[in-house]
Amino acid sequence: MTYDILLALAFFAFVTVFSPGPNNLMLMASGANFGLKRSVPHLLGVATGFPAMIVLVGLGVMQLFDAYPVSHTILKVASVAYMLWLAWKIANAAPPKEAQADSRPLTYLQAAAFQWVNPKAWSMALGAITLYATTRDLLAIVIVAGVYMLIGSCSATSWTVLGTGIRRLLAKPGRLTVFNWCMAALLLASLVPTFLATT
Repeated sequence: MTYDILLALAFFAFVTVFSPGPNNLMLMASGANFGLKRSVPHLLGVATGFPAMIVLVGLGVMQLFDAYPVSHTILKVASVAYMLWLAWKIANAAPPKEAQADSRPLTYLQAAAFQWVNPKAWSMALGAITLYATTRDLLAIVIVAGVYMLIGSCSATSWTVLGTGIRRLLAKPGRLTVFNWCMAALLLASLVPTFLATT
C-alpha cells in the first residue's frame, strides 16, 4: 500500500467513523446517561469490534452472502429488530442516579457484536475493503483494520466525551428524557440512508 493510498484510506476512515451513525449516537447517549468511566467497555467494544469485523469480512465472510442470498435478508431483518430494541432502551433510560442501580451501558461484547447488525458498519467495511484492500491479501486487510482501529478509537472517545459533557445540561429528568428520545429517533433515522441505498 503506497503512502497516497494510505492517506486516502485515513481520510475515508475519518469521514466514515466521525460522522453520525448508530455507534456514535449510542456512545453519546451512553456518555450522557452513564458517564465516561462506565461507558469505557462500550467504547472499547466499538473501537475494536469494527476492525475485527473488517478482517473477517475481508477474509471471506461476504462469500456467505454470495452463496446464500437469503442470509442478506435475514441480516437486514435482524438489524432492524435490534435497532428498534436499542432505540427503546435509549428512549427509556433512567436518570443517571437511578441508572447506576437499575440499568447498565452496553458491555464490551455487546458493543463488539453490535457491529454485525449495524448497517452503517457493513457499508463502511465493504467500502473500505473494496477501495483500499483490492488484492484481498492479509496484509492489506490488516492495514485497513489498523487504520480504522486508530481513528475509530479517537472517534469513539470523542463521541462518548461529548455525551459526558452534555450530561451536566441534562441534570433535570425532563431534559434527559427529551435527549434520550431524540437520540432514539436519530438512531432509527440513521438506518434510512443505508436502506435507501439498497433499494
